[in-house]
Amino acid sequence: MFDNTRADYDKIILEIADYVLNYSVTSELAYETAKYCLMDSLGCGLLALNYPECTKLLGPWVPNNHTDGGVPVPGTAYKLDPIKAAFDITTCIRWLDFNDTWLAAEWGHPSDNLGAILACADYANKKLAQLHEPPIIMRDILEAMIKAHEIQGILALQNSFNQVGLDHVILVKIASVALATKLLGGSQQHIIDSLSQAWVDGQSLRTYRHAPNTGSRKSWAAGDATSRAVRLAFLTLQGEEGYPSALTAPKWGFSDVLFQHQEIELAQPLKSYVMENVLFKIAYPAEFHGQTAVECAIKLHHQIKPHLDDIDNIQAILIETQKPAMRIINKTGVLRNYADRDHCLQYMIAIGLLTGELTSDSYLDDTAQDARIDKLRKKMIVEENAEFSQDYLDPNKRSIANEVTVKLAHGGSFTERVEYPIGHPRRREEGIPLLLNKFHHNLLSIYSEEQAEKIKTTFNDLKKFEEMTVSDFLILFQK
Repeated sequence: MFDNTRADYDKIILEIADYVLNYSVTSELAYETAKYCLMDSLGCGLLALNYPECTKLLGPWVPNNHTDGGVPVPGTAYKLDPIKAAFDITTCIRWLDFNDTWLAAEWGHPSDNLGAILACADYANKKLAQLHEPPIIMRDILEAMIKAHEIQGILALQNSFNQVGLDHVILVKIASVALATKLLGGSQQHIIDSLSQAWVDGQSLRTYRHAPNTGSRKSWAAGDATSRAVRLAFLTLQGEEGYPSALTAPKWGFSDVLFQHQEIELAQPLKSYVMENVLFKIAYPAEFHGQTAVECAIKLHHQIKPHLDDIDNIQAILIETQKPAMRIINKTGVLRNYADRDHCLQYMIAIGLLTGELTSDSYLDDTAQDARIDKLRKKMIVEENAEFSQDYLDPNKRSIANEVTVKLAHGGSFTERVEYPIGHPRRREEGIPLLLNKFHHNLLSIYSEEQAEKIKTTFNDLKKFEEMTVSDFLILFQK
């Protein structure tokens, strides 16, 4: 016999819903960082449009089934229903593994939520215009980004979904569904119900991120999560009920079924901490735990260049890294595709040592045919440095350190160590000018100089930018 008494809604669901609807973000640092995050994320999405493996996934769910008055997808001529628009926008942003990152017990990329935020805001604006109500403006978008970052990032601090084999995009779905429901006009109860739906929903396995199954799904998994979040938001707004103990129901709830009976926790109150401390991928399109290793390799390139004519001049390459890198990107054997390569620490380092750079094209089949890459990979020994792992988790440091040593056959050696990547908050002053250069470069990969300058100029006048409607903003990016 089962006790059919309904419990109260799970505490975390209530806390997230209250934060989304009632918390006022006052941190100007968070708003400023969100603006840079918006620029960088859209720029990453535009650069991805140069890769057919990405663009083949874009457009209507059913070919040639166009939507009148749909949501514009930046860099394309598509105007889509908000569910597919969320998929397309986020998939582009995530495709090249070049957008922002958050590292903790769980890893992820909080700007993945931008697809759901922009799609729902633009869709809602069309409805608001018909009702002669005030539109959603870019200041609202920045606030939504800050809150999505915070939900995903604070949940990631102590809850390790990867430890039980679940992909981090579960947190994209949770953050996106909450903000999507709000932007579509939902009440606090609607947000509560949609959050419960997202926890109940089936969750992705991480196997497509790891050997031996690494594949391109890792590049569209976040798009799938945002589109599913928007779908659940619409279902809730149509009156679909929520599930109060979605997380904690004995035997049937998320914790017992999928999280080894562990309680989901919020490590600290939801404010604006994550956006203020987010990590940008500025220099290299590479899995974030390997960013400093690539920086080491590129520094070493100039020192070992005379020895690269004959790889036999290099005896061994010693790599010291943190525990997460050991788990995620320490990979030997055949690398079968782009996704395999951009999640291989040894491949990234080999490219940096050989060429003195790492770009999105470095993972293409043509580049991978260079026989010297695998020769160098076979000389690599990867070990965990306990100090690096400790500093990675230290809330006062949160370093992502790597050290690379190249030993030569004749006995000489060269070593480089980097603790904080260029996109780390500790290197913000150094990083922002480079982030702006990255944005300009990505704009020019799609647009003329004239249109690129028009888009860049839009961000310069902060007050004017923040008062722009999201719909007018998206029109700037249409092809």
